[in-house]
Amino acid sequence: MDTDVQLSERDRSPRPAEGAEQGSRSSRFPASPAAWAKAAGAWLRGGGPLRRAGVLLTLCLVFLLLLSSYVVQPFLIPSGSMENTLRVGDRVLVNKLAYSFGGKPERGDVVVFDGTDSFLHDVPAENPAAALIRKGASSVGLMGPAATVYIKRVVGVGGDRITCCDARGRLQINGHPVDEGFLYPGDAPSRVPFDAVVPEGKLWVMGDHRGDSRDSRDHLGEPGGGMVPVSRVVGRADWIGWPFGRMTELKRPDVYARVPEADASAGHTGRPAGRSGRPGG
Repeated sequence: MDTDVQLSERDRSPRPAEGAEQGSRSSRFPASPAAWAKAAGAWLRGGGPLRRAGVLLTLCLVFLLLLSSYVVQPFLIPSGSMENTLRVGDRVLVNKLAYSFGGKPERGDVVVFDGTDSFLHDVPAENPAAALIRKGASSVGLMGPAATVYIKRVVGVGGDRITCCDARGRLQINGHPVDEGFLYPGDAPSRVPFDAVVPEGKLWVMGDHRGDSRDSRDHLGEPGGGMVPVSRVVGRADWIGWPFGRMTELKRPDVYARVPEADASAGHTGRPAGRSGRPGG
């Protein structure tokens, strides 16, 4: 008896309205991609031109940040160490995919690299907020890069022996003299004599304005010997993109094509490359 009473009481309880709650959730959370797109379009149109302009600007900034992070990045030249090839204020376009698929830096390439542990051993502290602003602005070429980032020309690759200078004052790579006609007018290849062998996986880099460039020569006695690890290379500078009057492609000088490959049996003095492009071939 008691059971029947309880059941009857349950039967007389009011039923909730069907579909009301489901309809509310559906209106707030579209159930399909098409519904999401429709809701987003309605939100965009309902905000007027300012909302549309803000969304467009945000999308453009995100696209530029992704592009500069993974494909090509404008780089502001902060010093005269690469004059007259690159001048202060130039914006070069750095190809970040140049060495991503098995390619390696070659003699004559102009590269951007992180000099931590090769050119710079005590990394200066930077305010996090300032670092974030600088990173965003430098990614679109509006500010200079971090203090650890450099741009130089690759003069020697792994195995090369680089000496300065011969009787005519020329740099020698694997015993082959190099006539560097691209140097800053009046500059000598180096006023400081040196003799260095580049370890495998490292690079010897120098500025085109040798009299105003702190490069591998200046770090020979330090840990790492001024040699830049290939893994620290950010990318290859392929174009001057700004100012318009200086827009040009940065080509690899022909003088490096005649440099022989390193030959360990010859004391890294090199031997002429054969017609196949291989040493002695």
